[in-house]
Amino acid sequence: MGSIRTRITMAFAGAFIASLVVFALAILVARRQTAMREVVDRAKVEVEQVRRIVERRTSLTEELRIDRDSMIVSGVGNPLKRFLEIFDDYVVLLDPSDVELYASARLASLSVEDRVRLTSAARMMTDTLRTVTVDLRADRVVLAMRRMDVQGASRIQRVIVAVSAQPASLAPRELVTTMLFFGPMLIALSVAWAHLIAGRAFRPLDRMVDQVKAITDGRSLHRRLAIGSAGSELQRLAVTLNEMIERLETSFGALRRFTADASHELKTPLAVLRADVERAMSPSTRKDERAVALEEALQQVTRMAELVNSLLTLARADEGRLEVVQDRIALDDLAREVVETARLLGEESGVQIEAPQIVAAEVRGDLMRLRQLYLNLVTNAIKYTPRGGTVTISLAIVAAEAHFSVRDTGIGIAAADLPYIFDRFWRADRSRSRAAERGGFGLGLAICQWIAHAHGGSLTVQSRLGRGSTFTAQIPLAVAEERAEAEESEVGSA
Repeated sequence: MGSIRTRITMAFAGAFIASLVVFALAILVARRQTAMREVVDRAKVEVEQVRRIVERRTSLTEELRIDRDSMIVSGVGNPLKRFLEIFDDYVVLLDPSDVELYASARLASLSVEDRVRLTSAARMMTDTLRTVTVDLRADRVVLAMRRMDVQGASRIQRVIVAVSAQPASLAPRELVTTMLFFGPMLIALSVAWAHLIAGRAFRPLDRMVDQVKAITDGRSLHRRLAIGSAGSELQRLAVTLNEMIERLETSFGALRRFTADASHELKTPLAVLRADVERAMSPSTRKDERAVALEEALQQVTRMAELVNSLLTLARADEGRLEVVQDRIALDDLAREVVETARLLGEESGVQIEAPQIVAAEVRGDLMRLRQLYLNLVTNAIKYTPRGGTVTISLAIVAAEAHFSVRDTGIGIAAADLPYIFDRFWRADRSRSRAAERGGFGLGLAICQWIAHAHGGSLTVQSRLGRGSTFTAQIPLAVAEERAEAEESEVGSA
C-alpha cells in the first residue's frame, strides 16, 4: 500500500488533476461561448455599418445611377463598391426580388455549392434582430441581416453580412494547446510540493514513532513523548499516548509490587511449612512434637490456600469471568446476621458492638458476595480497634442507595495512606495493630471494593490517625435499579 505520505501525495495529485481538468473544461466552454458571442456581435456591427454606408452614399448623391456597365455584380456602382471593399467578410446586397446587387470578393471566392448555401440562408432571413449560423464546406459563418428603406433610384432592400466563426474555434484550440503544454509541468510541480509538505507534516509523527520505539520495556515507561507544536491532531495523539504510557507505568508498577508482595506473603509460610515438615520427618522428634509440627504446617497450608483463593477471586474479577448473581436481597436481614457475628468476634477481642440503626432495604445482588463484603469490613474494624473500643454498624437509605457503614474507634489511617488502602497487598504499619501476629494479606479491601463495584455501588472511607475509621458500602436499591432499567428500555424503544 505504501506509506501514508505517498498515499496522501497521490490523493492530492488526483484531486489536483481532477480540479485542473474541471477548471480547464469550464474555461474552454466559457471561452468558446465568449468567442462565439464576439463573432455574433461583429456580424451585427458590420451589417449595421454596411447599412449606414449604403444610406449615406444614397443621401450624398442625388441618386444612385444604375449603370450596368459599371456594376460588380449588378446594381451597385463603383463609388459604393469602393466603400464596401473595406470589409473583409462576406457581404451581400439584395434587391426586392432577392437578386444580388453586390457580392464581396470573399463571397465570390467560395465554391458554387457554398455560395448557393449561403445566399439561400440569407434570402430566408426575415428577423433583423437574429443571426443565423451556416456551415459551409470550408468555413462556418454567422449571418446578420438589415432591411433598407432608401428612396430614389437605389434598388437595395436588404444588407446581409456573414462573419467567419473560425476565431470561435481557434481560441479554445489555443487554450487546449496551452493547457497541454503547461498542465504536466503544473502537475509535476504540485506533486513534488505535496510530497514535500506531507514529509514536513509527518516529520513530528516520525519523531513520535522513534520515541515510542525507545519505550519498549517496563524500565522506560517513565519517559513521555514530547508534545511540542506539531498541530492539534498530533498534540492530541501525543497527549493520549502519554496518558496510555502513564497507565502502563502504573500497571507495570502494580504488577511488580504485586509479584513482590505475593512472593513475600508466600515465602514465610513456605519456609515455616518446610521447617515443620522437616521436623516432623526427623527420627529424633518425639511423637507429641511431631503432632505440633504437623498442626502448624496445616495452619500454614490453610493460610496459603486463603491467599491463593483471594488472588484467584481478584484475577477472575479482572478478567470479568466472576459472575455476580442478581437476586432480591433483604439487606436488613443480612445486616442483623452480620451484627450477630460481629458481637461474637467482639466478645473474644474485648470490643463493644453497637447497631443503632438498621432500616429495611432491598437490593439486587449476590447474597454470598455481599455477606463477604460486610464481614470483611466488620472483621477489619474489630481487628484494628483496641480492647475496650467500640465498633458501630448501621444500615440507612440515602438517595436511593443502601449505605452499610462500619465505624470504629481504632488506630485509624494516616492521610498519606488513604489513597492506597484499596490497593492489593497494602497494609498499614503492622506495629500499630493489636492483632499484628494474625494480620491478613492486604487483599480484603481490594475484594470489598470489587464486590461493591460489581453491584453498581461504591466503597468509601473516612479516617483520621488515632481517631478511628468509617467504611461505607453504597449499593443501589432494587427499586431504583428497576426504574433505571425501565427508563433505558423506553429510550431504546423510542
